[in-house]
Amino acid sequence: MAAFSDIYYDSHDARLRLYARDYGGNGLPVICMHGLSRNAADFDWLAAHLSPRYRVIVPDQRGRGLSGWDAEPANYTPAVYVQDMFKLMGDLGMARAALVGTSMGGIMAMIMGAMAPQSVAGLIINDVGPEIAVEGLERIRSYVGKSPPITSWADAAARAKQTNDVCFPDYGEADWMAFARRTYHADAAGLPVSSYDPAISGAFDPDGPVVAPPDMWALWDALKGLPILGIRGELSDLLTEATFGQMLERHPAMHAVTVANRGHAPMLDEPEAVDAIDAFLGGLENQA
Repeated sequence: MAAFSDIYYDSHDARLRLYARDYGGNGLPVICMHGLSRNAADFDWLAAHLSPRYRVIVPDQRGRGLSGWDAEPANYTPAVYVQDMFKLMGDLGMARAALVGTSMGGIMAMIMGAMAPQSVAGLIINDVGPEIAVEGLERIRSYVGKSPPITSWADAAARAKQTNDVCFPDYGEADWMAFARRTYHADAAGLPVSSYDPAISGAFDPDGPVVAPPDMWALWDALKGLPILGIRGELSDLLTEATFGQMLERHPAMHAVTVANRGHAPMLDEPEAVDAIDAFLGGLENQA
């Protein structure tokens, strides 16, 4: 695990104490935002890679990791999370930052770019887009907030493999244990506990059919003035190849890369993803 310092700050609505990792660095600020049931640990490798050159901040969204859980589950929504991110930027004196967003974090990045383009140097959108495939949502609904009792780290690794094997078909036992260590934390007895509030699953109807979220193409079109790197997992069941192609068609300046043998979502430690991110952020620095 890379070295980082802790940031604790108040949410924009002053309801919660939130947490972020500060990996240091003195260059262009880069804020990395995780997916629905994940947390800041997902970006540990990428943050360590980028921090010698950039100021890297990785928040836990409310209800995840070391951030407070919200007593009102209706607040578990990107519209609220982005306000927390703008609050964090203000607290840190960041007038402008590059945004890296995986899945839900990518939707957050798009919203932030549309709301305040002057505050966004560029967007790296990882395996999400203006249309979200129902198949991927169904798979996510099948496990978010529904974990069976986990009594050991071996159980946690097995559960991680069960729910994500289709996305990382080349992972071995050590990879799944590392995955578990990112998605669970140790309780007082050293046993794994899920690192998110089960109430985040409230976005899904537990009984009815999965319904695709509202069309976000207008949001995507609002980003045409911003530099974008789009990343897709070759095996993704959330971002289809057709949607990815349409994103590029409607934003011709977008840089696009597909990560081989990855589903939803690439971990951004894959060589093709790393090369694309390095080149994209380097270009943003040259434009500054």
